[in-house]
Amino acid sequence: MPALVPGPAYPVMPTKVGMTGRAPISPSKSEAYVHRHKDTHMPKVLISDKLSPASIEIFRQRGIETDFKPGLSAADLRAIIGEYDGLAVRSATKVTRELLDAATNLKVVGRAGIGVDNVDIKSATARGVVVMNTPHGNTITTAEHAIAMMFALARQIPEASASTRAGKWEKNRFMGVELTGKTLGLIGCGNIGSIVAERAVALKMKVVAYDPYLSDKKALALGVEKADLETLLARADFITVHTPLTDATRNILSREAIAKTRKGVRIINCARGGLVDEAALADALRSGHVAGAALDVFEVEPATDSPLFGLDNVVCTPHLGAATAEAQENVALQVAEQMSDFLLTGAVSNAINMASVTAEEAPRLKPYLELCRLLGAFAGQMTQAQDAVVRRIAIEFEGQVAALNTRPLTAAALAGLLQPMMEGVNMVNASVAARDHGIDVAEIAHDRPSEYLTLVRVTVETDGASRSVAGTLFAGSRPRIVEIKGIKVEADFAPHMLYVTNQDKPGFIGRFGATLAGAGINIATFHLGRADQGGDAICLVSVDEMVPEEVLAMVRTLPLVVQATSLAF
Repeated sequence: MPALVPGPAYPVMPTKVGMTGRAPISPSKSEAYVHRHKDTHMPKVLISDKLSPASIEIFRQRGIETDFKPGLSAADLRAIIGEYDGLAVRSATKVTRELLDAATNLKVVGRAGIGVDNVDIKSATARGVVVMNTPHGNTITTAEHAIAMMFALARQIPEASASTRAGKWEKNRFMGVELTGKTLGLIGCGNIGSIVAERAVALKMKVVAYDPYLSDKKALALGVEKADLETLLARADFITVHTPLTDATRNILSREAIAKTRKGVRIINCARGGLVDEAALADALRSGHVAGAALDVFEVEPATDSPLFGLDNVVCTPHLGAATAEAQENVALQVAEQMSDFLLTGAVSNAINMASVTAEEAPRLKPYLELCRLLGAFAGQMTQAQDAVVRRIAIEFEGQVAALNTRPLTAAALAGLLQPMMEGVNMVNASVAARDHGIDVAEIAHDRPSEYLTLVRVTVETDGASRSVAGTLFAGSRPRIVEIKGIKVEADFAPHMLYVTNQDKPGFIGRFGATLAGAGINIATFHLGRADQGGDAICLVSVDEMVPEEVLAMVRTLPLVVQATSLAF
């Protein structure tokens, strides 16, 4: 079964969609787009960093050809990456734009761990490559390391150990502080931060959490107090950081923020280098405003030099947050399972740049995804034929489909719609492509009765016009068109179709059929629909081969014909 995402990118000629002057999405150097991609080989995965041997076995047991080549240079990796459908990494491999440019067959990058700052997410998305991480495999390990660093800092354990092993007995030198009753300021309360909060509460600490995404319900369940950053800085005895590194969080503990902390605060960072201004922290440690700091991560890694290294009241470890046997095994197995599921069944787990589809959902969603893709392709080709500027796209769901996971269905419809219009679009980057071209996208799930068990409608609004196409699943699995521009038309999708709008008057069918017959075009099925007697009508036929442009031009000149468009699926 092919993956839900049909390859990284397919070059097609761009057309007018939304904001003019916008560069199209960059294509990969893959085969030409031929309306429908099908994998004809088993997937091939490269593991370019050190992972547990058990992960390699998972890939191979599931029939995926796997190469284990850690330690490749950037040039050597670029030279071979074009062979692979998947790339599994930890933190050593840098998945750069240049590497992605060379990865002509790449469909997925799997990061064994949480942080993906070694992956160019923007470039991967533009090329239609799914980026996954494993956010749960090392959460406990990293949280425990943060707690351990807090204990080490509170009781000066590293310095006391070094002094004692040097033959000294400096009992009075190492006066520590208790954690009980102290206030822990938690910046970031996601997967890892929540575990740190639970452990801290169990230690009888008061926990004040700053996280814009922390709900009141979750805060209550964790036993923490929600606060803004200013309040946290002013109240905390200990501060620990657990956020990803983004433009919004970079230097969240800046010089200005550190100056707002209470005197004697202790700061822990086991999340990402760059969250704390190391130079400012060093100055605050020297002045005595900050009593101590514990860092597992640094702005530049490997960290061979830092303004913090020469200070006695600093505890440093070499990015050991996830360095336990259990965590390394867990993330390696998890990334292998996730990538295998994606490449073999289309399941999308823990993706950074795409809606998730569980392994259980994937087979159930498959026919709905195909229906949405085909409806989008129909609407896109109709719009392209009019050379119109797309302003808004609405995808509506009624009946059984409205109760499903509709985010990937919307992505499939957008991909089908935009593929005829711009380069390199698939389910991964379709929503980004729409946004970048100034197209408003609406996803609507109707909680109302439908005349069909399931119904999907795709509507495209351009300057001064609106076109829609709706479809259902016949017998639960076969996509079928049921409505075009509000006119009832029942038709199955076919590889080659001809869509004609005409005036509902006698003589059209005979002339139309004679024109196709004269050109040697065989009609496989013929479907008609009209709004009102004598008004606008629709003719949708499937033919055995693509209608040549010269025959299409003849159809357009027939009396009563308003529009004629050749479609391919």
